[in-house]
Amino acid sequence: MAEIVQQRIENRIPELEQLERVGLFSKKEVKSLLKRATALEYKLHRLIITKVDFIAYIQYEINVLELIKKRRSRIGYQFKREEIEFSIISRINNIFRRATTKWKDDVQLWLSHIAFCKKWNTQGELSKVFSSMLAIHPEKPALWIMAAKSELEDRNSSESARHLFLRALRFHPESKKVYQEYFRMELLHTEKLRKQQKKLEQAEMDGGYEFSPEIMTGKLAEVVYRDASGKIQGADFILSLLTIAAIFDFTKDLQDTIIQDLQSKHTDDSLTWDFMAKRELGATVGEELQSAKGRASDMARREERCYQVYEEGLNSLSTGTYAQQTEMHTSTQVRQKHSEQTAAVAMAATQRYRQSVDVWCLALQTMVRLGSGATGKLFQDALTHVNPKVHTHTHTHIEMVTRDCLYGFFPPDLWLEYIREELGPSGQPENCGKIHWRAMKLLEGESVERFTAQYTVLQTGHI
Repeated sequence: MAEIVQQRIENRIPELEQLERVGLFSKKEVKSLLKRATALEYKLHRLIITKVDFIAYIQYEINVLELIKKRRSRIGYQFKREEIEFSIISRINNIFRRATTKWKDDVQLWLSHIAFCKKWNTQGELSKVFSSMLAIHPEKPALWIMAAKSELEDRNSSESARHLFLRALRFHPESKKVYQEYFRMELLHTEKLRKQQKKLEQAEMDGGYEFSPEIMTGKLAEVVYRDASGKIQGADFILSLLTIAAIFDFTKDLQDTIIQDLQSKHTDDSLTWDFMAKRELGATVGEELQSAKGRASDMARREERCYQVYEEGLNSLSTGTYAQQTEMHTSTQVRQKHSEQTAAVAMAATQRYRQSVDVWCLALQTMVRLGSGATGKLFQDALTHVNPKVHTHTHTHIEMVTRDCLYGFFPPDLWLEYIREELGPSGQPENCGKIHWRAMKLLEGESVERFTAQYTVLQTGHI
């Protein structure tokens, strides 16, 4: 053991001599560095070694690097980096390798090594670290994505990034996140090529620079989309890819393809209809409608078309998704402040699906957001019609409503109805104190006084 430690310390002598020679460290400081390094090195060669020993050694070496960087800046000396910093960085990488070899399962240790390589710009070592880590942890999609992004962003190698994504898909063929990032990478690669082509055209450079039209229009990303949509079903995933594609200005054809697939393959999903309806609201205004009157007329037309799409979606979706249907139907109306229509839809839903906790909760949320004074009565109606023996989680749903709604507009009478229900035979009286505290914290102005007065009357048993 002593021979190994002595050899490692002797390997430091050239860099320490350089530190003293160029004036970055004094002779006394060099001796202190040598003494401290010897002690840390001996700890790594004991019979029982710990991860803490490795981390302490690594942190010490990093602190030395940072100190050298500051002193270089102070005295203005920028030479002998190969003999000094490169030697220290190489040693730190070696210590990291020894640590990750012993504690292979510690992902955080691997990530610390990666962070060090990025900070000190050791690209060659960075690729090796990722390769070793993925060989041990291929079951973690996030690590594959991180490695591919590093190849694309740090090493500017889209080919290596693509290769890593393809390898990741062998281990995770149905990972949404891997497909999303692979799709994004191909679009970023296309955008980069388009920028290069534009610069070459501006510089009027001829010969040797030909770009495939298919690649320049995002066909590689479309291939990824086709593969992903064939393996992963669901409108939410398709819409996530559409959102990524919409970031880039050259993907109109790709977006049209995705939208066509949504309309043809996912009409049984409320998200598809919700997207299509909102898309009507976001339609581009033509030049002929730039006047105030024209814009107002166009907005009214788009709102009407949006409403029609929602109606069409409601008619086509199965009754098993009625809560989603109602939410889809009311979302845009709430946003556009169509209070009367929204309230009517919410109330109609509760009349049609009296036993559905989801529909009652959705109706309560809608009425609260509209600031309706009928919220308390609606709450009582919900408790009357929903059978607690069938819906054992009614209280959980109602509490979810109180958390999710806009508390600043939560009316005092609904808080009181909530407390009264907990005091009832099917409630939990011990929750009343918590509900009262929450109401006092969230209500404002006159609502606090009104709630306090009514709560006092409730406690005396007069209501």
